[in-house]
Amino acid sequence: MNKQELIDTIAAQTGISKAQTSETLDTLLEVITRAVAQGHSVQLVGFGSFASGKRAERTGRNPKTGETIKIPATQTVKFTAGKAFKNAVNKHYMEI
Repeated sequence: MNKQELIDTIAAQTGISKAQTSETLDTLLEVITRAVAQGHSVQLVGFGSFASGKRAERTGRNPKTGETIKIPATQTVKFTAGKAFKNAVNKHYMEI
């Protein structure tokens, strides 16, 4: 399901216009992105939580030349699925 299909489905189930649904979804994603970028976590009970993490600097190897390279430290984004979400996915998987 892509973003437009998600908007269409939400609009159909709620009776809200597609334009309002799109605006709400965009705002939700913007708020989550901003919060995580600022180092906060966002927890949606039953769905999951979004948080930032750190990946330490490490050495790697250029696969083309074999040369050792230094990979700089970076910020990462973590998503941890909530219990209800995991259970729903596992229940659906078991039914297949």
